Amino acid sequence: MNPKPKTPYSAKPKIAREWLDCLRGPEGINGILARSEDLAKLKACLQHCLKTLELGHFGSKVEPVWASGKPTELLLMVPNATIAARLQQSLPSLINELAKNGQNCTAIKVSLKPALPLSEWAVQPRAPAREKPKGLNPVARSAWLNLLSKLEPESELSKAVQRLLQSKIGSS
Repeated sequence: MNPKPKTPYSAKPKIAREWLDCLRGPEGINGILARSEDLAKLKACLQHCLKTLELGHFGSKVEPVWASGKPTELLLMVPNATIAARLQQSLPSLINELAKNGQNCTAIKVSLKPALPLSEWAVQPRAPAREKPKGLNPVARSAWLNLLSKLEPESELSKAVQRLLQSKIGSS
């Protein structure tokens, strides 16, 4: 018998229920505040551990979250696959560093953050097309005239340069 397939958004109501349960519990809003403080401490500890492993430049891009239902499993949300691959290579060292800093973490999973929906992307207008330059600038004109003065007056090359100058000077 096939189990019921999970919908892509099945995790969202579960998280929402956890927070609602936390609000209804005996501690209420204090429980949410405690969880928020724990996450802030975890993020600071993770950034310190990343700096120790010479990965500090990833600190602002990594969002740590404790895995739901697994109190010792950490989930690191990252914006792109490059960072995910680099962190994946350093997971054993990162687990050891977190343990040295008092975090009870036995496993870490690295996951990509979902991309922004297309509706939130800003559409950039196209840059206007540049006009092609007309004629010759003064430096180019003097260089062609200098070449023309060095050529024999009745040669084919001299005639070609004269036609070029006529077309470019006439159009400017």
